[in-house]
This record gives sequence, C-alpha cells and structure tokens, in this order.
Amino acid sequence: MTRRKLVLCMRHDGYEVSLERRKIYQVVPDRGAVAHHQLRVVAPASFFAPIALTLALRRAVLAVV
Repeated sequence: MTRRKLVLCMRHDGYEVSLERRKIYQVVPDRGAVAHHQLRVVAPASFFAPIALTLALRRAVLAVV
C-alpha cells in the first residue's frame, strides 16, 4: 500500500475560497502537478509544509480526511 502524504496549509494567497490555513490536506498523487511544482490539492506546493505524525494520530487524521 502506498503511504498517503499529508501536508499542512501555510498560505492561501489567491485560493482563500478553496484552501484553509492551518488545515491538514491529503496529497493526491499526480505526476502532472509535480511537473509544475504543485500538489494535487491544486495549489502551489510552497503553500504547504509536509508533516510527520505518530501512527495513532495519523490514523485518526486519515479517518476524517
């Protein structure tokens, strides 16, 4: 099983309607987005910071994302 990547939204300039700062998003694999230095949360990758969670917290977050 592929490990799902989680990121924390740090900025939302120009995407205020669709992104929330301080919200955790799950990244959807998308080679086209990567080629443009974006994540498939469809916003510039620089708006997000990767996060590492304990296994228990990760499971809890993924259960509601």
